[in-house]
Amino acid sequence: MAIATGEVAPDFTLVDQDKNAVTLSDFRGSRNVVLVFYPFTFTGICESEVCALQDDATELAGLDAAVLAVSVDSLHVHRKWAEEKGIGYPLLADFWPHGEVARTYGVFNEDLGAAERGTFIIDKAGVIRFAEHNPPGERRDVEAYADILRGL
Repeated sequence: MAIATGEVAPDFTLVDQDKNAVTLSDFRGSRNVVLVFYPFTFTGICESEVCALQDDATELAGLDAAVLAVSVDSLHVHRKWAEEKGIGYPLLADFWPHGEVARTYGVFNEDLGAAERGTFIIDKAGVIRFAEHNPPGERRDVEAYADILRGL
């Protein structure tokens, strides 16, 4: 079961496509976070969602929000995808231990071996203010995140 709104977001450190360690708690006190889990890099729905988040990145940054996208793929795959798609926000590798962060957030699909589509909007205090868990094949409404952030 996915973590619910009102809970403190579990902390983690993962490596992004540029080999930078990104720690969730580093954003506390300064920025909201749009934390997005997705199954696999270079797949249709995932690509459209990740690109839509890039399209909305300026608006989200204007709302004091950082975007963090997480999948079980390696940082090397993330680097290639970021280069090809012009992704400027961190694509985090939940590669090893395999899916550990996705499991912590309750969005890991054991049969698939990857995260399902989980979205968590975390406020500056580190509290989850929006939580959504979409099963495989079901798209998210990425454009709604700005409205949610405006309400924080």
